[in-house]
Amino acid sequence: MHVDVIASVNEARSDDFIHKTAIVIDVLRATSTIITALSHGCKEVLPVETVQQARTCQLPGDWLGGERFCKKIAGFHAGNSPYEYMDEVIRDKKVVLTTTNGTRAIQKSTKATHILAGAFINASVCAGIALSLRKDIVLLCAGAQDVFALEDGLCAGLFVEELIQQNDLAPPLQVNDFGLAMHSAYLQHKDNLVHTLMNCAGGRKLSKIGFAEDVEYCAGMNTVPVVPFVNDQQSMKLFPVTPTLLIRS
Repeated sequence: MHVDVIASVNEARSDDFIHKTAIVIDVLRATSTIITALSHGCKEVLPVETVQQARTCQLPGDWLGGERFCKKIAGFHAGNSPYEYMDEVIRDKKVVLTTTNGTRAIQKSTKATHILAGAFINASVCAGIALSLRKDIVLLCAGAQDVFALEDGLCAGLFVEELIQQNDLAPPLQVNDFGLAMHSAYLQHKDNLVHTLMNCAGGRKLSKIGFAEDVEYCAGMNTVPVVPFVNDQQSMKLFPVTPTLLIRS
């Protein structure tokens, strides 16, 4: 089984995903927020690229969520902070979500057989489900403004570690060079992730505008053991118990 890590959405090509399982990673904050929303009873999350698409796709009763330049979009119910999706009011709601990088990365992965949302907070269970699907795996780091973001790379390194530890197939996993580099970087920083994320570009930016608590939350490892996946209607839903239900026709 091959495991390829792609540094940013700008470097991804559609053909990179054919017949593969894609794990989209946007630690700060889209995939962390999607995982959180669904774990708190949100019915589904529809990821879209643009603000206009979000407004067009909204049906009566749906929530609009999203950000531009890390701030909530005017007129939307919520921004892109995981803490905005922990309230009981989110239960049974559909959220139409647009973010600068993460939802675009999900859209870029549409040729994959399976698309999962990954982050530090669900890495172990997400890696396990990806392995159970018995496809080559692509870890797509969303990045920031079309360039590499350290937090996503370190999270991809954690996924490589989890995949190696959980893999029961022979021969061993074959990881691309960038994936091996991120694995080494994760092993170097794993005991001090909060500090590392607070000091990377994304963490500094969020902290400066009042979202330091988000960064600390998103640095938590395996704290929310559920996995969002993209279904045939292009929405993200949650099947935390039965991986076979993740299989798309």
